[in-house]
Amino acid sequence: MTGRTKEELQGVHGLGHKIEYPTDYAPDVLESFINKHPDNDYFVKFNCPEFTSLCPMTGQPDFATIYISYVPDQRLVESKSLKLYLFSFRNHGDFHEDCVNIIMKDLIKLLSPKYIEVWGRFTPRGGISIDPFANYGKPGTDWEETAHKRLHFHDTVPERVAYR
Repeated sequence: MTGRTKEELQGVHGLGHKIEYPTDYAPDVLESFINKHPDNDYFVKFNCPEFTSLCPMTGQPDFATIYISYVPDQRLVESKSLKLYLFSFRNHGDFHEDCVNIIMKDLIKLLSPKYIEVWGRFTPRGGISIDPFANYGKPGTDWEETAHKRLHFHDTVPERVAYR
């Protein structure tokens, strides 16, 4: 089977159309579509090197690369909607750790993935960088154990950060 039927694309509305960029946090722009291969375990990875949000205390911009990796179950996230969603943080004031956890929880709500991890690698501000990592494995599956192990051993060999 090639291509996608209308039923498989149900819920995808923004692709192929000009969309207004949201001016603040907008989880409602996220869209998903049916996974044609739910019997295969495979990773989907997104890298967003232009993520921005605002410091909730100072209003100054924070910049990061956001890495999202997930193992889909029944649904996949539509990439244009994910881009719009991530860009919606640009006027949103939250701490780095909050942004990463909010992104993960919104994607869990949308997709109910087998596994997901979100890692924010923020550029230094005030001489320090913050790199929060959050993950989730579907309860009662092998992925729950994977999430537990991955979190425990996530940063056992920290990278050398000379600059960003």
